[in-house]
Amino acid sequence: MITSAQNTQVKNVIKLNQKAKARREQGLFIAEGRKMFLEAPDDWIEKVYVAESLLDDEEIMQKAGRFSWDAVENSVFRQMSDTQTPQGVLTVLRQPSYQLEDLLKQEAPLLMVLEDLQDPGNAGTIIRTGEGAGIGGIFLTKTCVDITNPKVIRATMGSIYRIPFFYVEDVVLLKQKLQNCGIRFFAAHLQGKNAYDRESYQGGTAFLIGNEGKGLTDQAADAADCLIRIPMCGHVESLNAAMAGGILMYEAARQRRN
Repeated sequence: MITSAQNTQVKNVIKLNQKAKARREQGLFIAEGRKMFLEAPDDWIEKVYVAESLLDDEEIMQKAGRFSWDAVENSVFRQMSDTQTPQGVLTVLRQPSYQLEDLLKQEAPLLMVLEDLQDPGNAGTIIRTGEGAGIGGIFLTKTCVDITNPKVIRATMGSIYRIPFFYVEDVVLLKQKLQNCGIRFFAAHLQGKNAYDRESYQGGTAFLIGNEGKGLTDQAADAADCLIRIPMCGHVESLNAAMAGGILMYEAARQRRN
């Protein structure tokens, strides 16, 4: 059992939780919690840490026993954890590597494109909501929050294991790469000509969502095939990025069901 916070493994887990550079260099990331461990694909799992308080949990231990794992004293586990109330199991995972083609497997792909999104909760919620709405993948510009940030991972509630993602330099370059794939780019924008529910998303569709404070850059908006708007009542000018993305994804899902 690991009993000291000075243990090199403990120090490395803390580093992986805190530093994107360490995650990139090691090709690893951390997922905390019972659900995240039990749903983790076997071939992603590098190491498992179980708090002493959870060593009697048959479900956890049955799976942990198939991998390299260590028991950790409760007080030390709390220091390893990135959460206020640790659930007692922490998984070190290998970062997946996706190709552009992995996001285009649907007959008429439904995609999200995130430009300079900074809030981990927004990014994780979009991934989770995207799985529910049936998207084929998520593109992110390199200025977005690191998708392996522990707060992003928690917000996905396991969807990170099932939704492919791909980083691109910028939206304009992505548009050029996909221009022969029959995918229309729709930008949620205050200058949108039509309300979002007046357009058709039954063909290949990519929704552009911009930075929480600044919105989409002019270059990204100009690259879109169509600007759309979400009508607002009262004095509200805009919606949370994840909320806006969810509205658009589920409108596309509704149209495709019908």
